[in-house]
Amino acid sequence: MTGWLAQKIDQTQTLFVSLLRIWTIPIVLLLSLASGFTTYYGMSHFITPWIALIITVAIQSIIVICSLELASIRWKANRGRFLSVAASLAISLAASISFSYFKFYEVANQEAIYIGRLESVREKIQAYLEKVQSAKAALIQHQQSLLAEAEDNAQAAYFGTHPEISPRYRGKVGKGPFWRHYNEIVQQQQTTLDELGQKLAPLDNKINSLQTALNRLDGATVAQKQYQAVLEALQQVHLHINRVSTEFGGEPLPEPSISTHAQLTEKIRPSFAMWHNFSLFAFLCAAMVDLFTVLLSYRLELSAPAPLSKDEQELSLKLLSHFHDYRINENDELELVIEKSELERARRYSDWPRLFAVGLLLKRGLLRKVDKRTVEFSPGLYSLMAEQMSDHLKAAQKPHATDTKSETPKTTEQSHG
Repeated sequence: MTGWLAQKIDQTQTLFVSLLRIWTIPIVLLLSLASGFTTYYGMSHFITPWIALIITVAIQSIIVICSLELASIRWKANRGRFLSVAASLAISLAASISFSYFKFYEVANQEAIYIGRLESVREKIQAYLEKVQSAKAALIQHQQSLLAEAEDNAQAAYFGTHPEISPRYRGKVGKGPFWRHYNEIVQQQQTTLDELGQKLAPLDNKINSLQTALNRLDGATVAQKQYQAVLEALQQVHLHINRVSTEFGGEPLPEPSISTHAQLTEKIRPSFAMWHNFSLFAFLCAAMVDLFTVLLSYRLELSAPAPLSKDEQELSLKLLSHFHDYRINENDELELVIEKSELERARRYSDWPRLFAVGLLLKRGLLRKVDKRTVEFSPGLYSLMAEQMSDHLKAAQKPHATDTKSETPKTTEQSHG
């Protein structure tokens, strides 16, 4: 009962592991497809789309193929091949992650960029309103200075101390013709100042309306009507202050450069400027997809491109049995030395048949080269060898069972005799 339960547990575990290996294949394909989409999205903004598609397919294929290749290559076995595969994988990963970064950057920072654009609009409008207030104060201050100058001249004319008064009237106090002239100027400047105040009064209301419309803009979404109301209120303020400035001798203010609603809500386009404002989260997301693809592809390992025929299985088992130096290596895999031993060299033993078996199994992915003189079993070879050894064991036990049965009657007769 215990043996039956252990057998069932072993079969269940084997089935589960096999299903996981099979399930790894669609996961790798889906991850590669997802990475390919983000890579194509970023690349298509810099080169022709159909060329970007071809390069994307090549990049994702190289990532999967090189990951599988690394699972079957050892550094000691073939350094040149190992370096070429590792370099190809590194270049492909760099290209894939770099262009995928743009898509993840857009997804991760779309709202932040949008809010940044809105804050930029607010800052530009506030800076412009500060200039409007400064221009308004400058106009009033200039007019007040003109009025104060006119009052000083009128006072000097009244006391006869004005520098332009004729010598005949100098030092005489009174409201003479000279004083009346400057008094008219004072009245004119006062009238101008009052008129300036009246014309600037509506500007405060328009600024308040602009501030109210600006405060209604939401940080998450901005309706086109709300944003248009801000632009119209800003235009009213701009026209009013320039009209008053021109009328009263001031300098007109330049119109502020404010984004339209379409520019404000425009989706961000990939550009190399995204690397200046580096987003670690977007980079890690882009790298994570390709990293999972590499890890799962590596763990999937290389399987045999075609199953061995029955004759090939028997030939491989027979020729592999000619090797004598077997051991378990540090990867917990069965390892064998494929070079001749000293005794075989002394006897001039021909090892071509068994090396042929090694070459066949290496090509089929059932053996993996560790270095120039050793190879190790791949997971797929264990089950194949176990099946063949089981068949040979059963075939060897049949003659023994037959001999045992034939000897049993003779033994019985002898005991009765």
